[in-house]
Amino acid sequence: MEGPVFDVLVIGGGINGAGVAADAAGRGLSVCLVEMGDLASGTSQASSKLIHGGLRYLEHYEFRLVREALAEREVMLTRAPHIVWPLRFVMPQTPGTRSRLKLRAGLFLYDHLAKRRRIPRSRAINLADDPAGEVLRPDVRHAFSYWDCWVDDSRLVVLNARLAADRGALIRTRTRVTALERGVDTWTATLDINGGRETCRARVIVNAAGPWADTIGALTRDNAPNAATKLRLVKGSHIVVPRIDGADDAFLFQNTDGRVVFVLPFEDAFTLIGTTDVPATGSLSDATCSPEEQNYLLTAANCFLASPLVATDVIWRFAGVRPLQADETETNPSALSRDYHLELSGHRHGDALLTIVGGKITTYRCLAEAVLRRLEHLFPGLAPGWTAIASLPGGDIPNADFGVYLESLARLYAWLPEPVLHGLARRHGSLTRDVIGDARRLEDMGAIFAGRLTEREVRYLAEKEWAMTPEDVLWRRTKVGLHLKASHEHGAASAAIAALLVR
Repeated sequence: MEGPVFDVLVIGGGINGAGVAADAAGRGLSVCLVEMGDLASGTSQASSKLIHGGLRYLEHYEFRLVREALAEREVMLTRAPHIVWPLRFVMPQTPGTRSRLKLRAGLFLYDHLAKRRRIPRSRAINLADDPAGEVLRPDVRHAFSYWDCWVDDSRLVVLNARLAADRGALIRTRTRVTALERGVDTWTATLDINGGRETCRARVIVNAAGPWADTIGALTRDNAPNAATKLRLVKGSHIVVPRIDGADDAFLFQNTDGRVVFVLPFEDAFTLIGTTDVPATGSLSDATCSPEEQNYLLTAANCFLASPLVATDVIWRFAGVRPLQADETETNPSALSRDYHLELSGHRHGDALLTIVGGKITTYRCLAEAVLRRLEHLFPGLAPGWTAIASLPGGDIPNADFGVYLESLARLYAWLPEPVLHGLARRHGSLTRDVIGDARRLEDMGAIFAGRLTEREVRYLAEKEWAMTPEDVLWRRTKVGLHLKASHEHGAASAAIAALLVR
């Protein structure tokens, strides 16, 4: 760290930081990414886990953002078919909510703002004749269906970090920036790594710290302008319940306050409900779903569900803080733009600091390209953009057909239980064979946690994906923690995984 001078130091290991690091490294720049916690341990692990255009953004006339996001669905389906796949949404229409005419108009735009290749078009449905109707109250009869995509958000971050590392970037987790000092040609960053002090020199700083962006801006020790003063922090919370009977589609429910609530199939046996939009208060590192938010989500869902949910159904809650661009004229957090904003201070090496504000997980790749466009004057001869056609690690599946690929793996590894193989394939795609390695029988995979995570995979996650703690493994590299049904099971698995990680 103290030797070479990097072209770019990226601060923040969420989706924006990982995406910028990958794009920059692939264009020939030397890159170091530092993250004070684990990859995706902030906002990026707490999304609604969708690659979507943002249907409701049309109401705020954000046509460019929606068009860009709709186009990215097709890009991501090709780049990462193991962690991204199409998902049908059912949107009931009831009295007192948006009219059928308004919904038809919005969905027409949604179908036509960007080219569709793998995404079906929307249509009106009669819930009396559609299986989705069995999930809803008998009096809810009219709905529209449309399509967006699901994504494993934490793995999307990790795979972008791997893409960056494969192209020469240095990825350092559990590394906190404590000071930033401008120099003649380079920045000097002081880093705290497990209580030890190191320095890192870089020509340009990219502040991708999300909700912590203002903290990074304050470390410059001067009065240089930065975008952190324009942040508006908004908390979004989600709850998870056992899979609602028949809810294999996603649902978008219109709430009486004008907001919408997603009800999404999650993992094999769960339903995810979200999200809220409330001002973030307290510690950014300890954002939690409040009782009021949980009640809001349950109430909104129960307005439509045939079998109402109660608080005791909730088995997991999570929350994240969105760093949105402030708008002093807007008091409603839900109406704030999810578009990204880039603020560049300084225009030479050793002075340039680019701060990222806002953004959504769907358009992270476009954001990264925009960052490189803002910096290209500092790096003459910079290679052109490349990420639109480059697979993420494990994404080079023939014809991007995950189902056919999974069938081929099932023939090759017939001795692996289906939950184990399916989990491996979904997480690692074409790299599944690398994870299995020379194993020829189930015993070669070592201990199995929750019937789906093997000791061999845990070792792989530590070696190749920067996993250092049981939480990294159980909740970010995988979601196996959700399948450990009792606290003692979770404790035993955590202890066993911790022992594996220190070997």
